[in-house]
Amino acid sequence: MEVNIKTMYKFKEDKMNVPCYVWSRQGSIEQGAIDQIKNASSLPFAFHHTSLMADAHQGYGVSIGSVVALKDVVCPSMVGVDIGCGMCAVKTSLTEIDKETLKKIMGEIRKAIPVGFNKHKEAQKGILTPKLFFEQSQPDTIFLKEYDNAELSLGTLGGGNHFIEIQKGSDGYIWIMIHSGSRNLGKQVADYYNKVAIELNKKWFSNTQKELNFLPVDSEEGQAYIREMSYCVEFALANRKLMMDKIKDIFQKTDMTRIGIPRLSIVFEPMINIAHNYARLENHFGENVWVHRKGATLATKNTIGIIPGSQGTKSYIVKGKGNPESFMSCSHGAGRKMGRNEAIKNLNLEEEIKRLDDMGVVHAIRGVKDLDEAPGSYKDIDIVMENQKDLVEILVELTPLAVIKG
Repeated sequence: MEVNIKTMYKFKEDKMNVPCYVWSRQGSIEQGAIDQIKNASSLPFAFHHTSLMADAHQGYGVSIGSVVALKDVVCPSMVGVDIGCGMCAVKTSLTEIDKETLKKIMGEIRKAIPVGFNKHKEAQKGILTPKLFFEQSQPDTIFLKEYDNAELSLGTLGGGNHFIEIQKGSDGYIWIMIHSGSRNLGKQVADYYNKVAIELNKKWFSNTQKELNFLPVDSEEGQAYIREMSYCVEFALANRKLMMDKIKDIFQKTDMTRIGIPRLSIVFEPMINIAHNYARLENHFGENVWVHRKGATLATKNTIGIIPGSQGTKSYIVKGKGNPESFMSCSHGAGRKMGRNEAIKNLNLEEEIKRLDDMGVVHAIRGVKDLDEAPGSYKDIDIVMENQKDLVEILVELTPLAVIKG
């Protein structure tokens, strides 16, 4: 195994078609995730090398935190089920906010934004591309079949590790951050096209690795997946934007006269947005290839991105360095160090609550079932950031003040 002088190391075994670059110290990433990236690296159409980001851990098909470039094919499982999932953040003109005001704001957010499996009772009209476009162009799209449900799901948080967080920045300002994706729409698109890929790969007697079935980009099925995947990315952005607009409205309407802030006087900077589950055509090492980012974000030179920690650790606004070795990518967060069931079984509820209470974070960890999203279930974000210093520059450190988890 060849070791780089940086934290990043690379390795290549006999069955691998291309080497793998890993932005972590050897032995620090679980073997299951390493085995999955080995499988991806052995594909005949894998290009140049594969990458594992500093937050990598085992997923379905390919590791979460992986970047894989493929020649002339797309692989639905390398994108995942929450297509377009990502982060957005807005800097406010506030420099302080007291705990009572925070609690009021979080209470209003809970009323305005459904979480978990919940949806709006009324469709969020006028935001999605009209049905007519799909009826005229692609009548059998998954999106068209899911359209009515999608209108109810717009502006909802979802479950799992999705969150809304109010933070204090090292720049002295209060920030709003959201992590959410394409809701059930992305899952329906992912599941459908993964099944199509499985059936076609069987038909072609393809010798691909388990769970890494592919679609040629010049096929009807490949083009259909690319169209619907791209729309899911746009839907996920619209979902985050709608939630952010509602939160900004709540901030403006909340009485902050106790800290000298008149209503409707808060200024919000333009929203930063970054996705971490998608595939797109990019040029790397002189070739046009389909770069699949699953739990990894774009970090081209000067791209402003977001890397969250957990609800008990810092998050970061970063600027990409455009490192070609990572396909100009970086981590999408801290990354899990234990699975959800493992966290519920092994973490101490009282300790996790005390940890957040001592920080003064307004949180929602109440019982054992909430431990799957406790800070102790995540990797050390400081180490993750240290391991990718050649990928991003930190612009602002964000400390959590209040959190809503899906």
